Amino acid sequence: MDGDFRTSFVREPGSLRHNPALVLNADYRPLSYYPLSLWPWQEAVKAAVLDRVDIVAEYDTVVRSPSMEIRIPSVVVLKDYVKPQKRVAFTRFNLFLRDEFCCQYCGARGDLTFDHVVPRARGGITSWENVVAACSKCNLRKGAKSLRQAGMALRKAPRRPGSEELRNMGRRFPPNHLHETWVDFLYWDAELEA
Repeated sequence: MDGDFRTSFVREPGSLRHNPALVLNADYRPLSYYPLSLWPWQEAVKAAVLDRVDIVAEYDTVVRSPSMEIRIPSVVVLKDYVKPQKRVAFTRFNLFLRDEFCCQYCGARGDLTFDHVVPRARGGITSWENVVAACSKCNLRKGAKSLRQAGMALRKAPRRPGSEELRNMGRRFPPNHLHETWVDFLYWDAELEA
């Protein structure tokens, strides 16, 4: 079936597709900063109807059912506190976040991959302490050689980040879109200028 034909039957109006809700923990902090804890508007409305969240801010857009009308939430707060995870998952994304989205050899941004400091061919393992973000150029240059053989140096030694450290790092990389109602909740604990 033709994709254009199929999308003409989608019931969701285009204006409602892009109204995510910022999800805050019961302490009014985002569940995560990077990626920012967002729910699709449908999940936010469902959670509000089920009385699992309090609505703190709303969009101007309204959705209706046969029995009710509700403005789409833009910021919701969980009624029950969710304890943040202490253990940081070893994922490509978290690795790039730890390394501030830059190559740990030359400092370049963009076109990132990851590199084993001690190559796997030489017994290196895939762990926080042996993997770094690297641009394609540096990764190819280093190949299966040691840092000394390749004549390269790391900008900082790789290590396992703490959950709070990674959360704070994420705050330094705001998403492309920040709705005006979110800003007060994202940076409320930032140091004020004198």
